[in-house]
Amino acid sequence: MYNEHGFKIYERWYFVLNDEKTPRKHHLIEYANGKSLEEINGSIEVPKGKGFWRTLFMYSGPGALVAVGYMDPGNWSTSITGGQNFQYLLMSVILMSSLIAMLLQYMAAKLGIVSQMDLAQAIRARTSKSLGIVLWILTELAIMATDIAEVIGAAIALYLLFHIPLVIAVFITVFDVLLLLLLTKIGFRKIEAIVVCLILVILFVFAYQVALSDPNWGAVMGGFIPTADTFSSSIKVGGDTPLSGALGIIGATVMPHNLYLHSAVSQTRKIDHTDEEDVARTVRFTTWDSNIQLTAAFFVNALLLIMGVAVFKTGAVKDPSFFGLFQALSDTSMLSNGVLIGVAKSGILSVLFAVALLASGQNSTITGTLTGQVIMEGFVHMRMPLWLRRLVTRLISVIPVLICVAMTGGKGAIQQHEALNALMNNSQVFLAFALPFSMLPLLMMTDSKLEMGDRFKNSPIIKVLGWFSVIALTGLNMKGLPGNIEGFFGENASSAQLALADNIAYLLIAAVMLLLVWTIYDLYKGNRRLAAKLGGVDNAL
Repeated sequence: MYNEHGFKIYERWYFVLNDEKTPRKHHLIEYANGKSLEEINGSIEVPKGKGFWRTLFMYSGPGALVAVGYMDPGNWSTSITGGQNFQYLLMSVILMSSLIAMLLQYMAAKLGIVSQMDLAQAIRARTSKSLGIVLWILTELAIMATDIAEVIGAAIALYLLFHIPLVIAVFITVFDVLLLLLLTKIGFRKIEAIVVCLILVILFVFAYQVALSDPNWGAVMGGFIPTADTFSSSIKVGGDTPLSGALGIIGATVMPHNLYLHSAVSQTRKIDHTDEEDVARTVRFTTWDSNIQLTAAFFVNALLLIMGVAVFKTGAVKDPSFFGLFQALSDTSMLSNGVLIGVAKSGILSVLFAVALLASGQNSTITGTLTGQVIMEGFVHMRMPLWLRRLVTRLISVIPVLICVAMTGGKGAIQQHEALNALMNNSQVFLAFALPFSMLPLLMMTDSKLEMGDRFKNSPIIKVLGWFSVIALTGLNMKGLPGNIEGFFGENASSAQLALADNIAYLLIAAVMLLLVWTIYDLYKGNRRLAAKLGGVDNAL
């Protein structure tokens, strides 16, 4: 079936716009210009004419892979510290971040399903080669930043559970590539099931600990209503303001690589693209899957913040690092009630925390590697085996962690913990750079009638909410950038260092704005080119 917007032609856009031919193999590194995640693209059969729940079950899975990014180790300290410092004030920020995430992920999945291209391919098909390389490098830096958090989280979990020295534990994280090799042999559907199981482990651990703490549920519900203080910069607790806490939560929640990943894994189901009803059904059930899984991620992040308020005594946790939180869960003097104290004496609370931390790190291993393959193939047309991809990125990511461990090894445990926590938090600054360059193209393409056709383009309400989200998140990320850069100079930075940090931040903001203008201009030209070429193909049909 064809429509006046070239519905059937979407699967050939990438080749039409780039005049590329068949991939050519070059040993470990191959030229790639085919379908997104070609090995698993369209590999999973889905039932037709069955009940809602059976159909939803078969479409469920991609949303779990995406939801992992919303509950990775980078989220933990920001949510718990936000609860310690500001009680339930920032619950509304977690809610708003989750709703924006649902909106963006819906658009990303829809783009992949309708156009049969992932976000990286769609951007590259409409932009110049030089811009594609710049955006690839920027997104790789964002992925490596999240990988640093995963290295730190997994290494600390191994240290806490098995008393493995940190340096050795960091090296052990490199060997999670063996886990990836095993997973590639068992099939994508089973990988989705494993990820769901690990998410349930994380959810159970924190639900159990919060249930024991018996929080004030009325105050919890009240925290979901934003107030004038939610983004205040005048209230200070422990050197943090609600604004800095909110920016930390938003930065750790809405991540650019999840948009690339979802636009790729949403294509794993087998679809008849000549049948618009089949495409519409896939969009609908994929959206259900995404929203259900992201709701689970929302509950995890909410439970983390509630832990900061209800599990620990107010202000008791002076060390918000994973070490400090583990220690606090076994220190009865820091816990808020007798039930928690009784359970903590057995050591189960701290052990469960470390198990959840390890599960979170392993989940992120799977999704981070898939995302890396998506952006490499999409932006620069290169493919390498998943195990090699994981090995290279993990080896690069462990270098700053090893340097941090080595430099603080002789300064005492507390200084080392603080340094690792600072490294994890400061590395997230790259997410602020990369996020606008995934959100803005995604919104422009899904808003377009030319790209999506009348049926699948964003509705007016989605368009308004989308632009609000893009502008708000970009503005907040840029507003928080000076503080993020200042964090690289430590807590006792001099006035000269703070001034230098601010100047660097303003230069980076200017660079981001200029790069955004370049991206928008290239996308506009690409769409003009697309309209001309699709018109020519339509006439030929």
